[in-house]
Amino acid sequence: MVRPANFGFNTETAANNFYQQMDDRSGKEIQELARKEFDGFVALLRDQRVNVEVVEDTENPVKTDAVFPNNWFSTHSDGKLIMYPMFSPNRRLERRKDLIEMLMHKGYQVSDILDLSFFENDGQYLEGTGSMVMDHESKTIFACYSERTHPFPLQYVAELLDYKVVGFHSVQEIEGVQSPIYHTNVMMHIGRDLAVVCLDSIPKASEKQLVQRTLTNNGKKVIPITPKQKFNFAGNMLELSNDGGEKFTIMSQTAYDSLNPGQIQLIEKYTTIISPQIPTIEKLGGGSARCMIAEIFLPKK
Repeated sequence: MVRPANFGFNTETAANNFYQQMDDRSGKEIQELARKEFDGFVALLRDQRVNVEVVEDTENPVKTDAVFPNNWFSTHSDGKLIMYPMFSPNRRLERRKDLIEMLMHKGYQVSDILDLSFFENDGQYLEGTGSMVMDHESKTIFACYSERTHPFPLQYVAELLDYKVVGFHSVQEIEGVQSPIYHTNVMMHIGRDLAVVCLDSIPKASEKQLVQRTLTNNGKKVIPITPKQKFNFAGNMLELSNDGGEKFTIMSQTAYDSLNPGQIQLIEKYTTIISPQIPTIEKLGGGSARCMIAEIFLPKK
């Protein structure tokens, strides 16, 4: 997790991230609130003995979205670390070799660094585990196509990892206008036993059936959420485990409050819920709890 140094509203990403909202508070106040929310989130995770590596964002260059590291890199159990092509030029500044070196100094084994930023030269993007929701047990990548998720780099990553791809289209409607959902991880989550997905946001019947059928065949209990719940970040969840093997589903308090009792009960049947309060980060950044975490699957020395 990256502790923000200059968190704020990113005008470059607002073009296709309809979750972002302007705020008239001062930059200093917004920054203080974002850091407070971040620190509270980390404390909740550590209280449950979840191992969290916190990296301080650098003051320069200014990176308003550095708090969302899952978009620029992912790690894998075979030692691979993949760096991704980013839609927004100012978000490309988030790629930090010193962060990778820090992981190695902490005892994580990085056997292969794969930098896919060359796709940016052709206007092709794939924003990490924002663009891709991975079911590691079945080696399946789910991805909804958008301006930030293109088929060619998606297939490239699938071949690198020996995963199969379930690609589809997903839309949101705002004031009667439909537009592609910018990241897959705002409309679906996959854990070991559960999948939370806004099936109503997939307009093509054949694609909706493919997603649902694949999840079910992969052994997941599917929990549908509504477009309104999705807009409250109920699709932006992540399953983590602590040192003792206990499983947790991470979601924001906003997401938790949008769920009905039956949905909460079903999630709690399999995992314990951790729900940080991150309203400032959600409102201005347009991302939620899952986006703030880049999982570490690397083997330890």
